Amino acid sequence: MFGSALSLTGKFAANGAHSKNGYDLAVQRINDKGGVRIGDTTYRLYVRYYDDESKPARSSELVERLIENDGVSFILGPYGSGLTRAASPVVERYRVPMVEANGAARDIFSRGYRYIFAVLSTSEQYLTQALDLAIAYAEKFGKKPDELTLAIATEEGPFAENLRASVLENAKDRGVNLVLDDRLPSKLDDMSMTLNKVEQLKPDVLVVSGHNKGALTAVQQIEALQVKVPMIALTHCDSAQVEKKFAKASSHIFCAKQWHRSLKYEGKLFGSADEFARSFETAYGYEPPYQAAQSAAAVYVFADALNRAQSLNPEKVRDALAITDLETFYGPIKFDDKGRNIAKGMILTQIIDGKYVVVAPEEWAEQEPVIPRPTD
Repeated sequence: MFGSALSLTGKFAANGAHSKNGYDLAVQRINDKGGVRIGDTTYRLYVRYYDDESKPARSSELVERLIENDGVSFILGPYGSGLTRAASPVVERYRVPMVEANGAARDIFSRGYRYIFAVLSTSEQYLTQALDLAIAYAEKFGKKPDELTLAIATEEGPFAENLRASVLENAKDRGVNLVLDDRLPSKLDDMSMTLNKVEQLKPDVLVVSGHNKGALTAVQQIEALQVKVPMIALTHCDSAQVEKKFAKASSHIFCAKQWHRSLKYEGKLFGSADEFARSFETAYGYEPPYQAAQSAAAVYVFADALNRAQSLNPEKVRDALAITDLETFYGPIKFDDKGRNIAKGMILTQIIDGKYVVVAPEEWAEQEPVIPRPTD
């Protein structure tokens, strides 16, 4: 019934695997609960997968194959903003709805598409809370808020480019002084040039976005080069498992997340956020990164729309998706006219004693952040 072109090999293979595990767990749970009933017929869900090899052109090609050759009427999104952007015009042309969980770049939703729905928060919301915390704790830096300095380093690609633009805009609005705006090398295997600049400029806040490999390289080389920054904020920490691979080096780094098991979200399919996490751990043997959680939520949203549409007609399911208003273990889901989930926001975590601890926003915070980052 569903189809997905996912990155099972290539640059995004790790996150492609997390996404597939999330999709499969939700499909299994829905089928265990009786599937989807439309009229007098009960349907068991399944997903036909193809490997897009982490290549945008391949993603669009395979999504078209799923629709044109395999007769798939409902698409689960690929991993990553670049691949989601490549798949989007295909589903739009064929008028086939796609619920996507891993394409956060805000420019995907500025093109007037009607058949794309994203359960996740978009890129402009990543890491803005890190700047808010820096301002709130400015005295810990020994400075006034308008004396704070920022360095940012990002990879190429739509997600990082959109995130960069949002962080720079927020820094300007908040009066934080930009001292470095650097681009990371394409292979993301050596950030020493950027980190040497950081060491010379001594910013109060360092923001780095380079997906899994960028997070791992940043953590490893910041430690190896002994770069001292009072506050470091990254993306993709948990999917890269930086806290396990570099336990000491990642300590007290801030990490943007879409979801955390401690959040007090609940829904009918999995129960609470923590219950989902325990189900995922039982199935796959590791703690779910947020990419897995939001992928499971995407399947849940599709199943809910099918139930409400009481039809397998793609247009009727698309219309049901458009008026989704659903409470889930992942958080509330409600789409605006561009297909963005406007009901939930981002959270900011800090790695403390090898755990991701929610520190912002205040309503979800488990404890106060540790600022500045300890140097021992």
